[in-house]
Amino acid sequence: MMSAKVRRLWCAALLLSVCAGCPLFGETGHAVAQTGIAVYYSDKMDGRAVSMKGEKYDKNALTAATHRRYPLGSMVRVTNLTNHKSVKVKVNDRMNSRSKAIIDLSRKAAEEIDMIKSGHARVKLELVQTK
Repeated sequence: MMSAKVRRLWCAALLLSVCAGCPLFGETGHAVAQTGIAVYYSDKMDGRAVSMKGEKYDKNALTAATHRRYPLGSMVRVTNLTNHKSVKVKVNDRMNSRSKAIIDLSRKAAEEIDMIKSGHARVKLELVQTK
């Protein structure tokens, strides 16, 4: 039988190893930045329901859709790697799993980082706050 102290230490070690293997965290347990392509929602999506219950897409809000890497409700900093402009967005929707982009921004968020003209940008994502 394990003592209570040994059991607590073993559980803590297990929890740390699980978090370190999770996609949001690196070997040190700190949040890892992700780089890739950002796109933005079409204006025709304005007013449609999103994954977070009770919310609708608002092209004038600072929101985004991502793959399951970031929990719904979390805040993510998106930095345009061309001009270094950044914006914090709330993840309130999920992207199509076949999309090659890593984030789908609202029109307002895309304007903040100057990617409206091109329609896409190479960006860095950093988790700021989880729900």
